[in-house]
Amino acid sequence: MDMTVKLQVFEGPLDLLLHLLDKNKVNIYDIPIVEITKQYMDYIREMKRHDLNVVSEFLVMAATLLDIKSKMLLPAPPQEEEEQEDPRAELVQQLLEYKMYKCISYELKDRQVDAQKVMFKVPTVPPEVAAYEEPVDLEELVGDTTLAQLNDIFKSIMQKKQDRIDPVRSKFGRIEKEQVSLEETMRTLEEYARTHRSFNFKNLLESKSGKMEIIVNFLAILELMKLGKISISQEHIFDDILIESKMAA
Repeated sequence: MDMTVKLQVFEGPLDLLLHLLDKNKVNIYDIPIVEITKQYMDYIREMKRHDLNVVSEFLVMAATLLDIKSKMLLPAPPQEEEEQEDPRAELVQQLLEYKMYKCISYELKDRQVDAQKVMFKVPTVPPEVAAYEEPVDLEELVGDTTLAQLNDIFKSIMQKKQDRIDPVRSKFGRIEKEQVSLEETMRTLEEYARTHRSFNFKNLLESKSGKMEIIVNFLAILELMKLGKISISQEHIFDDILIESKMAA
């Protein structure tokens, strides 16, 4: 007659080892490796899983336990200058880290459960209540403060405001982006050149207000000259630039 054994499901080999340690009530720093290995192997024999990847994890840990067991059963070599490391040390460290993460996961789960019990409500305060401001009693606010004291307070506030002003940056001008189109300026110059067969650059710029507008007009003149629509001449350096139209009126 077959006997069915119901096994507890564990998250992994470290979870199983912690269960065995708790079950046997042993110190995690002094693992009875022989007994724990025996119980672990009994569990592996009874395990019936179809997921080979999970089974392989438990088998790797079984091999690790058998390796530690063999090291502890073998006679210890003669003592050297340095004391030999306990074969269980690395396993103990892994168990401690796993136990810490497991406890943290329980704490996070409890917080999630508690958070689901918290209810929030959108504030529904009437506008007239939200706009209400408690009246201020000026006599109570001022109290026995004299005009001289109020004047001193006002001067100190104004001085603090003055101290916050950057002496360098406060003198900077306002930077504004001028919207000037080169294509639109070229079309305007073409119309101007058709009605004014000859004109100088200085007179053209008299009506221009900003530096950007002057620069764009200069670039437009260079483009029109490149296209052969106008010609420019200058007799001497720093003389006015004379512009002549080559387009039909």
